[in-house]
Amino acid sequence: MLSAIFLLLACQLVGEALHRITGLALPGSVIGMVLLLGWLALVRRERPTLGAVSGWLTAHLSIMFVPAAVGLMQEGPALARYGLGLALATGVSTVLTIVVTALVFRWALRRFTPDEVGKRPVQPAERGA
Repeated sequence: MLSAIFLLLACQLVGEALHRITGLALPGSVIGMVLLLGWLALVRRERPTLGAVSGWLTAHLSIMFVPAAVGLMQEGPALARYGLGLALATGVSTVLTIVVTALVFRWALRRFTPDEVGKRPVQPAERGA
């Protein structure tokens, strides 16, 4: 169990270090996830233990938001002053993201699927005939 926790933290630490050293545009945590993916592809024995640890972390995910909530409470005067603008900006950006995602999805469906729609896949027995 401790080895799996260490693996998660080590991948994140190495990812953060690579981000700071190289100046890559990816966040260190994303680089760490890619490193973890590579590790899991190479070392299959880590999967069950890591599954147990990640299951526990996911089950207790709400605890991870406590520091962010405390930080918000400490910024009471700033939230009182700019809270409405922040809420409005968050709402508008969320709606815009949903609309743009839907438009891009519809464009991609029209652009990339017309040839495949309506065609049935060729069965392996039909190829030889």
